[in-house]
Amino acid sequence: MMNNKIILLVGLVFLFLNTGCSDLLDEKSDTKLVVPETLKDNQALLDRIANVLASNSISGQISSDEIYITDSDYNGVSYEADKRLYTWQPNLVARATGNDWGSCYFRINICNTVLNNLEQYEISNSENVKGQALAIRASIYLEAAQIWCVAFNKNTANTDLGLPLRLNPDVNQKSVRATLQETYQQILEDLHTAVYLLPEKQIAVTRASKATALGLLARTYLYMGDYSNALKYANEALAINGQLLDFNTLITSSSYPIKEMNIEVLLPTTIGYSPILSSNTAKIPLSLYQSYDTNDLRKTAFFRTNASGQILFKGNYTGTSQRSSVLAKDELYLIAAESYAQLNEVSNAMSKLNELLVKRWKTGTFIPFTASTKEDALRIIKEERKKELLFRGLRWADIKRYNRDGDAITLTRTISGQTYTLPPNDPRYAIAIPEDIIKQTGMPQNPR
Repeated sequence: MMNNKIILLVGLVFLFLNTGCSDLLDEKSDTKLVVPETLKDNQALLDRIANVLASNSISGQISSDEIYITDSDYNGVSYEADKRLYTWQPNLVARATGNDWGSCYFRINICNTVLNNLEQYEISNSENVKGQALAIRASIYLEAAQIWCVAFNKNTANTDLGLPLRLNPDVNQKSVRATLQETYQQILEDLHTAVYLLPEKQIAVTRASKATALGLLARTYLYMGDYSNALKYANEALAINGQLLDFNTLITSSSYPIKEMNIEVLLPTTIGYSPILSSNTAKIPLSLYQSYDTNDLRKTAFFRTNASGQILFKGNYTGTSQRSSVLAKDELYLIAAESYAQLNEVSNAMSKLNELLVKRWKTGTFIPFTASTKEDALRIIKEERKKELLFRGLRWADIKRYNRDGDAITLTRTISGQTYTLPPNDPRYAIAIPEDIIKQTGMPQNPR
């Protein structure tokens, strides 16, 4: 009965998000029958992984410089919107159905429904479930901000366009874009509250824990350029359990050597489907592959070669071909290292980086990295961040913040002899919101 209630509720949420029909909202007595009113029911809503932790956004991964596809692959892609996204077109980059915007707000609405239920039905002993819902909601808003907003800049965030902040499941609420400052402030508020509500460990890694919320705080502050707080919360999360995978214990030559729910995972989210990102289509640039040392075990754990000699990525944190956007401890080591470097603590920065990398190289072959200046340290750490977090849905946000800080990264692709270019800080880094959403809500579109 409980499972039936939850399936019916999720179905109603989906209908609410995909229709503007007021008749649905008139069926209040029927809706009440399927609203979970117990703690167990609301925990079960969050435990439906396929609805909450899956189908994370594809836009950043398609748009980043981590992959390329061949002309024949490009011509075979059935979604015109995905092809336009891949070539950084200014508009019409969202599918009519199954797009990132719908996925983000569908997942946010489930979190909002749980939070509303806990309050409306005065459910006792609900701190853990509330903390999970807040942490997951914050993670989705942070994910969305990297797609549809410019990089956070403290000097302009009070006027830059943010996201519509929907904080309850009321479908009659008008969608209005908050500022970027307000968007990040909501993310931080949710996560700081979650830290105090959540236990250090959960019975399952699919449930956000205190370490999850701390890790998300570290990621958020890193994106904001607040390196003191990024360092603080990365180290607090790692203090709970900083254990890393030793790649020497993996069978790196196997099809998918990194198993799901391994000891590094803090929140096992996965990326939605696009033919551009499939395991046989998305190719890794040769220059990136060659940047891994022969003694670096990631070179065999992450990659395979097809019959044409092209490099393909197999190092998903799922144990399968499913693409992962997982929050994991390796990212926190890199956040701490980068933050130390930004704060001019070069020795600590390299020490933290080396703690991670020694677990990635063949035993006895790793020579610790050293740097004499902040700039040298940042160069090394950024390169290792790109190599470690490959195909995790993070590179797009990194390019945006690096360009904000002056790295001047220009992206270039060539399809059928035509070259496409994305200069640093171009308005297209804030990807176009689906046109039907703009039309329905009257919200301003991102500048083109």
